[in-house]
Amino acid sequence: MSIAVFASGSGSNFKNIVLRSRVEAWGRAVRLLICDQPNAKVLQLAQELQVTAYLIEPSSYPSKKAYEKAILEILQEHGIEWVILAGYMRLVGTTLLQAFPKRIVNIHPSLLPAFPGLNAIEKAFLHPVKVTGVTIHFVDEGMDTGPILAQVPVSISEIDTLETLVDKIHQAEHNLYPTIIKQLIETETKWRRKEH
Repeated sequence: MSIAVFASGSGSNFKNIVLRSRVEAWGRAVRLLICDQPNAKVLQLAQELQVTAYLIEPSSYPSKKAYEKAILEILQEHGIEWVILAGYMRLVGTTLLQAFPKRIVNIHPSLLPAFPGLNAIEKAFLHPVKVTGVTIHFVDEGMDTGPILAQVPVSISEIDTLETLVDKIHQAEHNLYPTIIKQLIETETKWRRKEH
């Protein structure tokens, strides 16, 4: 029973998920990090946290399908059952979606369907809206369009700057994401026990 995290950037959500999974002794450990950016800080974090990391650059493959096939082989080799996206800046294609139906989860820094896609925090800040937030959802073919699992609102006050809003969103992400991942795992474990 194991999880792979996909990340492209600094890895704050990745680190938080790994640490929470260890403190709370989840039934599945975060076994793998898959990263698509050679300079991403998350690769260094994986090393510090002793999580096996793979750098898989899309430019090394002739097509998206070939790129995802290479990832899929690694996931299968490690017995991965859940894929958690944590700042992974690519749309997941059919190769991975078909291999992991309703098993790829993403976090997005807005209250979807508002502000999908890139720069969601900036869009909410500049719009301006009084409330934005964080959404956790299953991944489908679209851009941030999959079934929503959980949302938490984050208010934007008159004294907020873009930096303070980013901090507030990250705090909300760090509280919510591990909680929902743990619930998904526990629900599945219960079902499996019932089946046996």
